[in-house]
Amino acid sequence: MKENAERARALDTAEIERQLRESSEQMFRLRFQLRMGQMEGLKKMRSLRKERARMLTVLRERELHPESAAAEQREAVEHVKAQKKSAKKAAAKKAPEKKEAAAEAKPKQPAKAPSAKKSAAQPSSKTTAAHKPVRTPRPASKG
Repeated sequence: MKENAERARALDTAEIERQLRESSEQMFRLRFQLRMGQMEGLKKMRSLRKERARMLTVLRERELHPESAAAEQREAVEHVKAQKKSAKKAAAKKAPEKKEAAAEAKPKQPAKAPSAKKSAAQPSSKTTAAHKPVRTPRPASKG
């Protein structure tokens, strides 16, 4: 949760307001789906509500303490960048290990030989579809 608040602090005010508008529209759609019985779980609504609350909290902090908000925003941006770099490094270390493990576990298989053409004994699907019997309407019975 703390990282989500830091991500919100890293954004500028206009971006947070834009995301709030989008999340408001999304909440409306989710509430509508819930009332119509199209949505089963509430997890998405709950997480969206919490994310909106975090963004509103950050906006309120900036409103109350504009001088400290700028410093917090810079710190949050630096922290988010550091997290991304460490994640990239970890992914880069894991990627070669995964490739090696996949190469060892999966030996190469020879390529398949081209399949032979269908023999004349097997009718093609086009001919069977074209020779369907045609139904004629019955004459109306008298009576």
